[in-house]
Amino acid sequence: MGMVGGGRGAFIGAVHRMAAALDGEIELVCGAFSSSPKKAKLSGKDLFLPADRCYGSYEEMIKKEKELPEGERMDFVSIVTPNHVHFGPAKMALQNGFHVVCDKPLSFNMKEAKELQRLVKKTGLLFALTHNYTGYPMVKQAKVMIKKGKIGKIRKVVVEYPQGWLSTRVEATDSKQAAWRTDPKKSGIAGAMGDIGTHAENLAEYMTGLQITKLCADINIMVEGRRLDDDGNVLLEFDNGAKGILFASQIAAGEENALRIRVYGEKAGLEWAQMEPNSLIVKWLDKPMEILRTGFGNLSPEAQNATRIPAGHPEGYLEAFANIYRNFAISLRAIINGKKPKAIYMDFPSVEDGVRGMRFIEKVIESGKSKQKWMKF
Repeated sequence: MGMVGGGRGAFIGAVHRMAAALDGEIELVCGAFSSSPKKAKLSGKDLFLPADRCYGSYEEMIKKEKELPEGERMDFVSIVTPNHVHFGPAKMALQNGFHVVCDKPLSFNMKEAKELQRLVKKTGLLFALTHNYTGYPMVKQAKVMIKKGKIGKIRKVVVEYPQGWLSTRVEATDSKQAAWRTDPKKSGIAGAMGDIGTHAENLAEYMTGLQITKLCADINIMVEGRRLDDDGNVLLEFDNGAKGILFASQIAAGEENALRIRVYGEKAGLEWAQMEPNSLIVKWLDKPMEILRTGFGNLSPEAQNATRIPAGHPEGYLEAFANIYRNFAISLRAIINGKKPKAIYMDFPSVEDGVRGMRFIEKVIESGKSKQKWMKF
């Protein structure tokens, strides 16, 4: 793996490195860790990489790595930069034959997203988007139960992602994470809806197997002086006729990362919460409620494949993140060896999911500004 971004002072880069390393499937061999060449090289030194594999820019990294013999050069690029620096390295990597893992959202705007989608289709290379919440075992268990019709036809989806860390104008302090996320030049047209609203949208579509067809949004800036949304409420309609509610807020004081989803079918409802991820609550219409737990043998193969340790030993955010990297690595190894990857390992968010995430951002902001509230997705 070669990495773009994630140097000194970054948050998500370290998460990606831990996740990639967890299962021993991936080795970090090079990187361009900052837009500052000096900082990029110092960051590589921090990670004990050889000096000649610590590059001053992603352009240099991709060019020099391509010149190395196959088996020595990196196999794929991991992009962990702010939103406005996703497209450039992803495009160049694909054009030069390198597979890609990219942090979400896919790009800065829809035009870039569609160009990446076109390149992935043209090259046939693997592309994974790190919507890490899809990696939890009990999310996969819920997905299988819904797909098999266990809870009947879905009628209602309620998904929420409240955080409280932007309840004050922390971007005016020395918070690097807040500064770029609230800057339209770096984040794009959306703040909270792009940062965490896309996670809620992706989780709802992944778990249910449904797709949003229409939405109606109320988008807000609650902190005075902030340039991008920090709160929003969205009504949804899905392709099977089901209705939904999505809210994402970064000014919900006291909340941490309270991503939660409830899916109601004709026979039962399912409930899962990211901060208590080992439990899936099943509320039956005609029998007592069940609580399914990670690590037990009566779960689906998909849930068991995403579990590393016995029941009662909590697995969480890093392990879910690692499931995306592991599935990607196993699939990539199969391709390198001339084999077709198994479907169970191709279970990671794709460039198509990224395009849908960008469309969600686009339509939510459009609806929020428009007097004609309902928008076709």
